[in-house]
Amino acid sequence: MTRKTSLPFELLPPSGTINAVTTSEAAQLLDRFRAGELDEADVLRAFQNAPIADLGFAQVDTHRSLRNGFPEVIFGSGKTPDQTAAIAKTILTRNHRVLITRVNEAQAKLLKRKFKQAVHHEVARCVVIEKKPLPKRPGTIAVITAGTSDLPVAEEAAVTAEAMGNTVQRISDVGVAGLHRLLSRVDEIRKANVLIVAAGMEGALPSVVAGLVSKPVIAVPTSIGYGASFKGLAALLGMLTSCGSGVTVVNIDNGFGAGYAASQINSLAAG
Repeated sequence: MTRKTSLPFELLPPSGTINAVTTSEAAQLLDRFRAGELDEADVLRAFQNAPIADLGFAQVDTHRSLRNGFPEVIFGSGKTPDQTAAIAKTILTRNHRVLITRVNEAQAKLLKRKFKQAVHHEVARCVVIEKKPLPKRPGTIAVITAGTSDLPVAEEAAVTAEAMGNTVQRISDVGVAGLHRLLSRVDEIRKANVLIVAAGMEGALPSVVAGLVSKPVIAVPTSIGYGASFKGLAALLGMLTSCGSGVTVVNIDNGFGAGYAASQINSLAAG
């Protein structure tokens, strides 16, 4: 007779919290159920718990990783350090990692004090907490910047993509004002599965890159430039009206959105 066991502790909801499982953990549960190692009631309980943890000031989506393959990302801007840390703790009760974007120094300081695995990426303005790093999937995401001033947005994209299990290659300061800088890196650029291109001013670089490669290009307008750039609006409109084929545009300074989308594309290429 097959002996049926209870679910391991890490897949059961601790007292006072809501259960959440990742896609891989869900598959593991189903495999063990089919093998007769788990009771049907335990498996159902793992999926039937409400997918929200109510913190009063936040409704944390604890099933995000099950649906999307990565836990809910915390947008740090506007949150207090204590609120940010509480949300991170809730996510980490059922996930091995959490990404917090747009953190300030006070938030980063508290997160590093409360979580020994916390890494503060200062230029990217992000904190990554990983109890268990994701294995790197095949393929590379190239993050390209027109100028050094675009680095904070580009680094947000790069850190996001890396946290989601991708290998990232950074190619910096290759804007159209000195086109030879870009052309000297074309061979490297063409090896990537997807390209993120961050540029301010007139935002021309994504169009140029798109004309050189056969891969998806995600354009990120940055709020860098003089008055007529309108804090990135000129770059945004230039990218939206790009004559380069295959250019997709995210919002002004949205490095996170670009990194997340690039990871999704790379996961399809790797699959």
